[in-house]
Amino acid sequence: MVRRFEKKSRKYRGSRTHGWGRVGQHRKSGSSGGRGRSGLHKHKWSLVMKYAEDSSGYPFFGKHGFKQPETIVAARLGINVGELDSMLDELVSKGLVQVVDGKYVVDLLKIGFNKLLGRGRVSRPMIVRAVWVSRKAEEKIRAAGGSVELVRGVVHG
Repeated sequence: MVRRFEKKSRKYRGSRTHGWGRVGQHRKSGSSGGRGRSGLHKHKWSLVMKYAEDSSGYPFFGKHGFKQPETIVAARLGINVGELDSMLDELVSKGLVQVVDGKYVVDLLKIGFNKLLGRGRVSRPMIVRAVWVSRKAEEKIRAAGGSVELVRGVVHG
């Protein structure tokens, strides 16, 4: 038997079609049996039987999961603790933050945020009310002598 050491592509140098003809090239959807998932119940059934779980057809057939409408999913508007710390004086002058017993009482929902994130430094003790708080943010506020209160049922979106 003859062994071919050269790659086949050498044979096709200068050829426009590489043996596929001039009209129905090999890259169109007809050669693959249709576009996307077409033919799964017909001529691609062997693929379904090979890769489906327990021959049920999953994940090829049926709807999977549920996607909530974006209108009812709350947007997570976050602010970092460092940013909040630098804004405190300005927020006190606007009346959005109160100072009680030397601690700044911050309601994030009044400022327009609902999630507290942990980037930055906390230099002053704060009592923060928020819907979502990251673990790092909570640690930093507690280390500065403050506390975190989670607000449930109230979400701005």
